[in-house]
Amino acid sequence: MTLAPPTPGTDRAARPRRGPRGRAGEGAAGYAFLTPILVLLGVFVFVPLAGAVVISLQRTNGFGDGTFIGLDNYGRLFTDPVFWRSALNTTLFTIIVTPLSMALGLGAAVLLNSVLPARGVFRSILIVPMAISGVATALIGVLAFDENSGIVDKLLRAVGLPAISWQSDGTAAFVSVVLVTLWWRVGFNMLIYLAGLQGISPAIYEAAKLDGASGWQRFRYMTVPMVGPSSFFLLIMNVIYSFQVFDIVFVLTGGGPQNATSVLVTYAYDTGFEVRDQGYASAIGVVLLVLMLGFTAVQWRISRTRDLVE
Repeated sequence: MTLAPPTPGTDRAARPRRGPRGRAGEGAAGYAFLTPILVLLGVFVFVPLAGAVVISLQRTNGFGDGTFIGLDNYGRLFTDPVFWRSALNTTLFTIIVTPLSMALGLGAAVLLNSVLPARGVFRSILIVPMAISGVATALIGVLAFDENSGIVDKLLRAVGLPAISWQSDGTAAFVSVVLVTLWWRVGFNMLIYLAGLQGISPAIYEAAKLDGASGWQRFRYMTVPMVGPSSFFLLIMNVIYSFQVFDIVFVLTGGGPQNATSVLVTYAYDTGFEVRDQGYASAIGVVLLVLMLGFTAVQWRISRTRDLVE
């Protein structure tokens, strides 16, 4: 018994068509699932953001209602040397930490995705910093980099090298912040890259190896492009984190010495809670938000790997 081949369009005709009521029901169900998230975003993100914008247009002293002054707080930013120093420190911190943490994370992911002995142990060691908060990480950094009783200076003296003034020298203080941040961020980058690498078929590497590609060529022309979506995600996340860094700087150096490690968020905190000029602090926060939105939009437009599927 032979079956007649299906005529063109039979399957399509057999599929039930959703009417307007069906589509409306699906849309209503989708909005019902989104409603709790939208409510949380509205209460904890959009309402405070709108409040910050309103406060940034006022002169405040922490007591009573503010006085509306328009855009004066934003104009004040252009003549504030501490703001520009903090902006420069934030940019320099981002330029250093973002590529280094991503490169170290990718290198660790490639090693731990191979047949390295005890790779499970090394993965756990790198991921451990993710399990603790930034404040706890900074406190560990204080124990390591304290210029009077820190572990690092003790080791330097033990091998005959001079101790480093981690708190009183601006460059050394900045370096200590970068090192502690890298220790904290590399594990997260490694985890994301490792997930991307494990989605790549080993057969692709075997074929390239048979074609005579060296290890560096496989890494440069295969691994790096194929983890492009992971790199795009990590670039956005690392830049946002770097521009919003606060806890490690606040605990480790407090922005000193002489504003050498002051970043935009620590400066906004000092202005809003110590000087009690909440209007000016809100203006700094709004400018920081605009910078982050601009960077994300530009990166989204120019990236060619954000939508690639491994």
